[in-house]
Amino acid sequence: MKILVTGGCGFIGSNFVLRQLEIHQNQVLNLDKLTYAGNIDNLSSIKNHKNYQFFQGDICDLKLVESLIGDFKPDVLVHFAAETHVDRSLDNPEKFILTNVLGTSNLLNASLKHLMHNKSFLFVHISTDEVFGSLSKDGFFNENTPYSPKSPYSASKASSDHLVRSWKNSYNLPVIITNCSNNYGPYQFPEKLIPLTITNCIDERILPVYGTGENIRDWLYVNDHCDAINKVITKGVVGETYLIGGNNEIKNIEIVKKICSILDNLRPRQNGESYKSLIKLVEDRPGHDFRYAIDCQKIHTELDWEPKESFLNGLEKTILWYLDNEEWWRKIQKKNHKQERLGLKKFKS
Repeated sequence: MKILVTGGCGFIGSNFVLRQLEIHQNQVLNLDKLTYAGNIDNLSSIKNHKNYQFFQGDICDLKLVESLIGDFKPDVLVHFAAETHVDRSLDNPEKFILTNVLGTSNLLNASLKHLMHNKSFLFVHISTDEVFGSLSKDGFFNENTPYSPKSPYSASKASSDHLVRSWKNSYNLPVIITNCSNNYGPYQFPEKLIPLTITNCIDERILPVYGTGENIRDWLYVNDHCDAINKVITKGVVGETYLIGGNNEIKNIEIVKKICSILDNLRPRQNGESYKSLIKLVEDRPGHDFRYAIDCQKIHTELDWEPKESFLNGLEKTILWYLDNEEWWRKIQKKNHKQERLGLKKFKS
């Protein structure tokens, strides 16, 4: 199978590419702009693989996208490429609209032309549960949950979801949409909660937690997510949407404390104190959604998928990966990540 992956140097995309080559032996063309979160080092182990090609480019360049699809002739396009960090979307929403909406439109148009030459072509759009807004203490998102995005990021992803569905309904482009919960694991850019907490612990820096830390997320180990996407590609029904979650609802403050406890054992501080003493509650994110939780019954029943990794085991594996790959994240810190607080610029006079 020939798979064109957009955003394959990002966190989830790079893990997906690695698994496609190492486990499934598919041919992969990776199109990535290499923005701050796209890291070609994520795929250094397969850069010379006979079934792998990389092209640096922007999905907002329609001519480029058409040329690549026309030359590679993919059986499947898996669309990861997106601006993703909520805090960054609050500072610069225009960039999110450009990439997540216009970029997706370009891919859909180019795919529609390609469909004329490959009738079995499939467009798989990777999205987020944040498009559904926020839950209270009860209930779960499912495939019938109405959209209610609350941030520029989630609104741009909701827009892209609607575009993908419209190309199916209007032009009969074969598409499938997935909406996932919060991912964690190797190669995640160190501005996100889990890697930021791990790396700050190692550096004995403040561990910032937004608001009261009571916000709840459903955590999904990245390899479980990649396996779910592969199930969607091989067994999914065209026109359907599948929600993918980890069945791990945890408060943000509890995640930070768990990371501290694990590192207290793996890498004790020289002063003998727990890393928990570094925790600091900071100003909350504007419009911070309270809770996300996914009902995975559909993908479990119809495609026989369920997450394999327990949260504690996956978290420890993730911490060990960051301990063993310090050079990887140090390089990012020096080049792209100044660890400044994001998401408040438009709210400061």
